[in-house]
Amino acid sequence: MDFQTAVKTCFQKYATFTGRARRSEFWWFVLAITIASVLISAISDFASIIFSLATIVPSIAVAARRLHDIDKSGWWQLIGFIPVVGWIIVIIWYAKEGSTVANRFGAPEKTVSEFITPE
Repeated sequence: MDFQTAVKTCFQKYATFTGRARRSEFWWFVLAITIASVLISAISDFASIIFSLATIVPSIAVAARRLHDIDKSGWWQLIGFIPVVGWIIVIIWYAKEGSTVANRFGAPEKTVSEFITPE
Protein backbone atom coordinates (compact mmCIF):
# COMPACT_ATOMS: atom_id res chain seq x y z
CA MET A 1 0.00 0.00 0.00
CA ASP A 2 1.38 3.39 -0.91
CA PHE A 3 1.39 6.61 1.14
CA GLN A 4 -1.65 8.25 -0.43
CA THR A 5 -3.79 5.10 -0.38
CA ALA A 6 -2.91 4.40 3.26
CA VAL A 7 -3.86 7.88 4.45
CA LYS A 8 -7.04 7.86 2.36
CA THR A 9 -8.01 4.43 3.72
CA CYS A 10 -7.46 5.47 7.32
CA PHE A 11 -9.65 8.53 6.93
CA GLN A 12 -12.33 6.53 5.07
CA LYS A 13 -12.32 4.08 7.98
CA TYR A 14 -12.34 7.02 10.43
CA ALA A 15 -13.98 5.15 13.30
CA THR A 16 -13.82 1.55 12.07
CA PHE A 17 -12.41 -0.58 14.85
CA THR A 18 -13.16 -3.89 13.14
CA GLY A 19 -11.12 -5.67 10.52
CA ARG A 20 -7.39 -5.64 9.94
CA ALA A 21 -4.79 -3.13 8.76
CA ARG A 22 -1.51 -3.90 7.01
CA ARG A 23 1.78 -2.65 8.39
CA SER A 24 2.17 -0.26 5.48
CA GLU A 25 -1.28 1.26 6.10
CA PHE A 26 -0.47 1.86 9.75
CA TRP A 27 3.07 3.21 9.33
CA TRP A 28 2.25 5.49 6.37
CA PHE A 29 -0.61 6.95 8.38
CA VAL A 30 1.65 7.49 11.41
CA LEU A 31 4.17 9.25 9.17
CA ALA A 32 1.50 11.47 7.59
CA ILE A 33 0.02 12.45 10.95
CA THR A 34 3.47 13.17 12.40
CA ILE A 35 4.53 15.37 9.48
CA ALA A 36 1.21 17.22 9.44
CA SER A 37 1.35 17.72 13.20
CA VAL A 38 4.85 19.19 13.07
CA LEU A 39 3.92 21.52 10.21
CA ILE A 40 0.68 22.66 11.84
CA SER A 41 2.32 23.21 15.24
CA ALA A 42 4.85 25.50 13.52
CA ILE A 43 1.94 27.65 12.35
CA SER A 44 -0.32 27.71 15.40
CA ASP A 45 -0.62 25.90 18.72
CA PHE A 46 -4.39 26.17 18.62
CA ALA A 47 -4.54 24.65 15.13
CA SER A 48 -2.26 21.86 16.35
CA ILE A 49 -4.63 21.05 19.20
CA ILE A 50 -7.61 20.99 16.81
CA PHE A 51 -5.70 18.74 14.39
CA SER A 52 -4.72 16.36 17.21
CA LEU A 53 -8.31 16.10 18.39
CA ALA A 54 -9.53 15.53 14.83
CA THR A 55 -7.06 12.70 14.20
CA ILE A 56 -7.15 10.87 17.54
CA VAL A 57 -10.09 8.63 16.57
CA PRO A 58 -8.64 7.44 13.24
CA SER A 59 -5.26 6.94 14.94
CA ILE A 60 -6.75 4.72 17.62
CA ALA A 61 -8.87 2.90 15.00
CA VAL A 62 -5.94 2.09 12.69
CA ALA A 63 -3.86 0.99 15.70
CA ALA A 64 -6.66 -1.37 16.76
CA ARG A 65 -6.92 -2.78 13.23
CA ARG A 66 -3.12 -3.17 13.13
CA LEU A 67 -3.22 -5.23 16.34
CA HIS A 68 -6.08 -7.29 14.88
CA ASP A 69 -3.75 -8.19 11.99
CA ILE A 70 -1.43 -9.95 14.46
CA ASP A 71 -4.45 -11.55 16.22
CA LYS A 72 -4.44 -9.30 19.28
CA SER A 73 -7.35 -7.29 20.63
CA GLY A 74 -7.29 -3.57 19.94
CA TRP A 75 -7.48 -3.02 23.69
CA TRP A 76 -3.83 -4.09 23.91
CA GLN A 77 -2.80 -0.64 22.72
CA LEU A 78 -3.56 0.53 26.27
CA ILE A 79 -0.34 -1.20 27.32
CA GLY A 80 1.34 1.82 25.74
CA PHE A 81 0.40 3.82 28.84
CA ILE A 82 3.12 1.93 30.71
CA PRO A 83 6.21 4.10 30.28
CA VAL A 84 9.11 2.70 28.22
CA VAL A 85 8.31 -1.03 28.54
CA GLY A 86 4.75 -0.60 27.24
CA TRP A 87 5.95 1.63 24.39
CA ILE A 88 8.53 -0.94 23.32
CA ILE A 89 6.02 -3.80 23.37
CA VAL A 90 3.42 -1.87 21.36
CA ILE A 91 5.98 -0.72 18.77
CA ILE A 92 7.18 -4.30 18.33
CA TRP A 93 3.59 -5.45 17.83
CA TYR A 94 2.90 -2.68 15.31
CA ALA A 95 6.02 -3.69 13.36
CA LYS A 96 5.27 -7.43 13.44
CA GLU A 97 4.23 -9.21 10.23
CA GLY A 98 0.51 -9.91 10.09
CA SER A 99 -0.85 -13.44 10.04
CA THR A 100 -1.24 -15.10 6.64
CA VAL A 101 -4.52 -16.79 7.46
CA ALA A 102 -7.93 -15.59 8.57
CA ASN A 103 -8.20 -15.00 12.29
CA ARG A 104 -11.02 -13.95 14.60
CA PHE A 105 -10.82 -10.42 13.16
CA GLY A 106 -11.22 -11.38 9.52
CA ALA A 107 -9.27 -12.33 6.41
CA PRO A 108 -5.71 -11.10 5.96
CA GLU A 109 -5.22 -7.79 4.17
CA LYS A 110 -2.28 -9.22 2.22
CA THR A 111 -2.69 -11.94 -0.35
CA VAL A 112 -0.63 -15.10 0.01
CA SER A 113 1.57 -14.13 -2.96
CA GLU A 114 2.58 -10.92 -1.15
CA PHE A 115 4.01 -12.97 1.72
CA ILE A 116 6.37 -14.85 -0.60
CA THR A 117 9.63 -12.97 -0.99
CA PRO A 118 11.27 -13.04 -4.43
CA GLU A 119 14.60 -14.81 -4.62
